[in-house]
Amino acid sequence: MSTLDLELLRTFIAVVDHHSFAEAGAQLDRTQSSVTQHMQRLEQQVGVSLFEKRGRQKQLTEAGQQLLRHARQMLSLNDDALNSLRESSLSGVLRIGSPHDIADTILPPMLSHIARSAPRLRLEIDVGRSPFLMDDLHRGKVDMVISTRADPNLEGFALRTSPVWWICSAQYIHNPGEPLPLILVDEPSIYRRYALEALERANIPWRQAYLASNLIGIKAATRAGLGVTPRSMEMLGPDMRVLGENDGLPRLPDVTYHLWIRPNTVNPLVRRAYDLIKSNQGH
Repeated sequence: MSTLDLELLRTFIAVVDHHSFAEAGAQLDRTQSSVTQHMQRLEQQVGVSLFEKRGRQKQLTEAGQQLLRHARQMLSLNDDALNSLRESSLSGVLRIGSPHDIADTILPPMLSHIARSAPRLRLEIDVGRSPFLMDDLHRGKVDMVISTRADPNLEGFALRTSPVWWICSAQYIHNPGEPLPLILVDEPSIYRRYALEALERANIPWRQAYLASNLIGIKAATRAGLGVTPRSMEMLGPDMRVLGENDGLPRLPDVTYHLWIRPNTVNPLVRRAYDLIKSNQGH
């Protein structure tokens, strides 16, 4: 049985992710003809067509979609193995700040990747509110922070963009004829700002039904049916539902979660861990 060439699989994934042989070549620092040759060799190896032409675009065949799933897993294992060997000497303490709303979504796979690649590294997690975690990063109380807030004085990259929804209890009864009862977190809050600006533009009256200092209080009030809260999709639970434009509420802007570090950090451990997480993006 033949063995799949990982470099061909890497090119294959780049073609799929960038929707173009030319863009994949630019990403991999290869010519378009080189990318084409890679795809031809890969199809020879697997013995089936991976792409089919639909109009002017090339789309994955069913076999191509199947191979894509395996290819991502194989490259992830390959990269994890290499990183684990390279980073096996990486030891010390890494302090990571994370907001509550992504502690069950974005944070766990990131921690898992760090633990697999650098098993000797000890992780300390500080879960709190995004603006205060950013202050802690500037003061050196944490080494890196996941946050929806932007800061030109920090170095970072995007982890995920998530929609922001009007979330309420599954049993909540919405009455468009009355001022919207809002469940809000106290200042500073990007969600509070997004909500109030959107309601003001739409001339929708509102009242503050509940004020909390953290997401735990927001969740409790929402589940109790006290009103509606503007939060990212990460907060939505099975006992909640989403109100939207069909309910007379305006659309809210998306939020992007970034990983931030101080660009002038003197700790090489932070830089190496940051690069390790960044290299895993897209796998």
